[in-house]
Amino acid sequence: MARRRASPDRLDRTPGKAEALDGARVAATAAEAVAASDLVVVCLLDHASVDDALADADLSGKDLVDLTTGTPEEARARARWAQERGARFLDGGIMAVPPMIGVPGSGAYVFYSGSPAVFEAHADTLAAPAATVYTGEDPGLAALHDVALLSAMTGMFAGVSHAFALVRDEIPPKAFADLVAGWLQAMVPYAYGVAEHLDSGDYTKDVTSNLAMMVRGNATLLRTAEEQKVSPELLTPFMTLMARRLADGHGDEGTTGVIDLLRP
Repeated sequence: MARRRASPDRLDRTPGKAEALDGARVAATAAEAVAASDLVVVCLLDHASVDDALADADLSGKDLVDLTTGTPEEARARARWAQERGARFLDGGIMAVPPMIGVPGSGAYVFYSGSPAVFEAHADTLAAPAATVYTGEDPGLAALHDVALLSAMTGMFAGVSHAFALVRDEIPPKAFADLVAGWLQAMVPYAYGVAEHLDSGDYTKDVTSNLAMMVRGNATLLRTAEEQKVSPELLTPFMTLMARRLADGHGDEGTTGVIDLLRP
């Protein structure tokens, strides 16, 4: 999930920053840097930034690895773009925040997808900043993994934000943080239950809290938010989908059926 450096002209991309690195050779332009190696790794703000940075570079015979955050379709388009310029391509999705990079045991890793030959040829180099996970030959798969996990994280952030809003004036935040972290860790196996439901097609298997009960319980969450004068807007989208699924007659399921409402 590493949030990428902001843009090519930010202070952290000035020559002075590179000169401080032991053994680094500073190039005057991106094209000059590309010419110096068979392996080219880019990680910029967005795909437009990559276009600008590599506009004058000769990529013929190069192996291009793009770690810029983007969508699966953007990654596939970049793969075609690279092929048109004579380069082999590998896309990457960084699952880390910057302080985790280059730190052994930090848990950082990078999803890669695209040319298996590029991944194999540069395996040691790619593993230097973080662990590597190859997801397949489709260039869009790394981005899909990346964005899907970031989406799960965003939902968690929403729930945590709502919880702290409820208790902010009455419970010490640091003490409450211990409770939140412990509770969310206890709920982690929920992901495996969803996967089992999707694989089997039986959304009622091993359900401990069915949809009928959970929707009824949602009313308590909403009343509490009202009492605490906290907006429920971080919760209501999911609750609305739960109610729709229940209204369709699926009260004995868990929440997996909500996924079906999100897809055509």
